[in-house]
Amino acid sequence: MAGIWRRLRRRKLVQWTFAYLAGAWALLQLLDLVGQQFGWPPLLLRGITLALGLGLPLTLTLAWYHGERGEQRVSGVELMVLALLLAIGGGLLWRYAQPPAAARQATIADTAPVPRAAAAPADPKSIAVLPFANDSGDHDQQYFSDGLSQDLITALSQFAGLKVISRNSAFQFRDSRDDARTIGDKLGVAHLLEGSVRRAGDEVRVTAELVKAVDGSTLWSQRYDRPYKNLFELQDDITAAVAGALKAKLLVGDGVVVQSDRPPSGNLQAYSEYLQGTFATGHGSEAGFRDAIGHYRKAIDLDPRYASAYAALSQTWARMATGLLGGARRQEAYANARAAIDTALALDPQLALAHSNQAYLLTYADFNWAAAETSIRRALQLAPGESTAEFRLAFLLAARGRREEAIDVARRTLETDPRRPGAYLLLARYLSMPGRLEEAKAAVEKGIELEPQAASLHEQLAIIEILSGDPTAALIAARQEPAGSSWRNAALALALQAGGDRRAADLALKTLIAADADVAPYQIAEVYALRNDPDKAFEWLDRAWDSRDPGISLLLFDPFLLHYKDDPRFAAFCRKAGLPEPGSNAG
Repeated sequence: MAGIWRRLRRRKLVQWTFAYLAGAWALLQLLDLVGQQFGWPPLLLRGITLALGLGLPLTLTLAWYHGERGEQRVSGVELMVLALLLAIGGGLLWRYAQPPAAARQATIADTAPVPRAAAAPADPKSIAVLPFANDSGDHDQQYFSDGLSQDLITALSQFAGLKVISRNSAFQFRDSRDDARTIGDKLGVAHLLEGSVRRAGDEVRVTAELVKAVDGSTLWSQRYDRPYKNLFELQDDITAAVAGALKAKLLVGDGVVVQSDRPPSGNLQAYSEYLQGTFATGHGSEAGFRDAIGHYRKAIDLDPRYASAYAALSQTWARMATGLLGGARRQEAYANARAAIDTALALDPQLALAHSNQAYLLTYADFNWAAAETSIRRALQLAPGESTAEFRLAFLLAARGRREEAIDVARRTLETDPRRPGAYLLLARYLSMPGRLEEAKAAVEKGIELEPQAASLHEQLAIIEILSGDPTAALIAARQEPAGSSWRNAALALALQAGGDRRAADLALKTLIAADADVAPYQIAEVYALRNDPDKAFEWLDRAWDSRDPGISLLLFDPFLLHYKDDPRFAAFCRKAGLPEPGSNAG
């Protein structure tokens, strides 16, 4: 062996090895860069990697035979050593040069939690548009890259048989380190569309890539360099290319109308203001809503016939009124929302967004359940499968007492919006009945997993534990509701009523009334119902009606207040609120 080592040193095989590895590594980096630019298939790059791997033992063999003059002859032992090296090298290459899909599957199998059931294969015609990266170097341009991604979601949603994940779920993977397979599994899709956007002055560069989720392989990729004035044409080109790659065709017939959030005048500045308004609403705060209102108004000033901007303006006023305002401020905001939605529908009666947002306003501002359902069904006729409209339809069905229909629609909503905590919350509420409490608990726990600090999720878990006869678990859940909210106060009050400490229960109810009588009269009615005090429960229900508390929409699937559904006062309240009486055909 000492003689072999001396020969290795004379022939400089160690130096040859390091030189070869360095050269091969540099070559692979260059080929990977070129392959990304020209869309080379992953199989070609894997083949080159395998060839370079097999080239190492061949190079070392040639170096051995031709290292120094007079040293070409080798012994039988040396030949055996070379053969052994070749065999080991080939085995290692066979083991580790497998396609990435197999490697990723092994990694996921080793590290991922064991699923409760095997996931069904994703529909081959399914896609998620991930938020395009903002490569402008300016955070203030984030709204622009988000707007391009949203435009692609809207456009692709209008192709027949193509399942498109909603913005709400897809955008949760912004800057995600998950690989394509993991993201595809979490969203239930076979394909991902990803890319980057860079806007510099009057020029826009967009890089887009369509990949298979199962292995990350590229189906299509393209880089576009266009003048900013041709933005809409650029968006259409990307949509057409992706739809072509997936062999999808536009929806036609049955009242379907192509939907768009672009200004009818084509004014790009108006469109930019619209996108900035949409971006600002994502903050969920009153300041964010008022910022959005300012942008929408600027968009309307630039294009007075911009129906989508009026519809978005209405929704922003309505959401702020429902979730953040009270008293006269709430009613003023609702009045602004009504004026904006009326204008939107007058400008474009076939705008699905306007009908969907009208349904929201009719539900929470007017308690006109029948008209709201008509509006939301019109929205779904114009834009079938739109996730927010489906979500609102499920809510309206449950509010009108059609709980089983609501459950079916809610489950359907989750197919295109699988990571929406609010959808799991409402599904849990619809399922919170005897015999379905386990399903309800699984649904709300999924919502908590997705967003542990989301309002009302732990409150709903506390309700489920109360119905399951476990007041201790209910109190634990209630204490996990985010502090400083009416939902936490209500959750604690409910959980303590179910326990044995009457003094603590009384104190929790007093705290709820003192802190939240103006914003949560409906929840106070729930607590009194759980305390078996129907007189107080109906008194607070009347207060909820007087203040138009949105909680009234929960009445016909509320497990505590439904305990008094045979009380004449319950039917009288339903008539006053425009709800069907329990047991009626409408319910």
